[in-house]
Amino acid sequence: MPETNARPRLLLLDGHSLAYRAFFALPVENFSTTTGQHTNAVYGFTSMLINVLRDEQPTHVAVAFDVSRQTFRMQEYSEYKAKRNKTPGEFSSQLPLIEEVLDALHIPFLKKEGFEADDIIATLVTQALAEPDMEVLILTGDRDSLQLVTDRSTVLYPMRGVSDLARMTPEAVETKYGVPPHQYPELAAIVGETSDNLPGVPGVGQGFAAKWLKTYGDLDGVIDHADKITGKKGESLREHLGDVMRNRRLNALVRDLDLELHPRDLAL
Repeated sequence: MPETNARPRLLLLDGHSLAYRAFFALPVENFSTTTGQHTNAVYGFTSMLINVLRDEQPTHVAVAFDVSRQTFRMQEYSEYKAKRNKTPGEFSSQLPLIEEVLDALHIPFLKKEGFEADDIIATLVTQALAEPDMEVLILTGDRDSLQLVTDRSTVLYPMRGVSDLARMTPEAVETKYGVPPHQYPELAAIVGETSDNLPGVPGVGQGFAAKWLKTYGDLDGVIDHADKITGKKGESLREHLGDVMRNRRLNALVRDLDLELHPRDLAL
């Protein structure tokens, strides 16, 4: 368990991502009230929250939720997340209960019409890192948040179920993906993101994408030198540059939302 100290530590949770993960990790038929209300997502989310509060001992905390799938990203690309299955009613009915749990624990939660929970988290992280001494922990199952990792902000990424968390520091991100955190969205723009229905460059995997980014400095460099990349992979890249640039626009998190709460307002 981390030592308690006076340094402010902000814990941000991607509520929708974590609740959805809990819903599928725990058998829905085993968790319900006498009235038939399913509670597996409530139980799993609350367990995860209690565990991380105990283990990380944050001084500040908030939960971000999606409002709907109708976001500015879908307005630009109608196929964004289009292949995801319809949200089960057994899950949707549990979200208000999770909000009730948060209210009972006096933990604030935020939503923003037209944006995703990731964007709320990105904005709060940006504001927190502008403070001289605040560190940030982001509990999420969405890899897009890896772009927020710095020496003062760490992603806690669920690996199995709702209990095993990987600590994604800058070193861990680079070890796993071959690029530093700020370049993760550039890597994802090239290889695509299945969960978001963003197709990448066919035939190009993580290793080649990371190599290109290292060779040419960044995604702009890769695009500028696309005509110099030989072989079938280079040909495939040139044929799909439009997809790559679209992916990069869509996976960039918004860091300047107008929110009703600031990190300083989130003290436990």
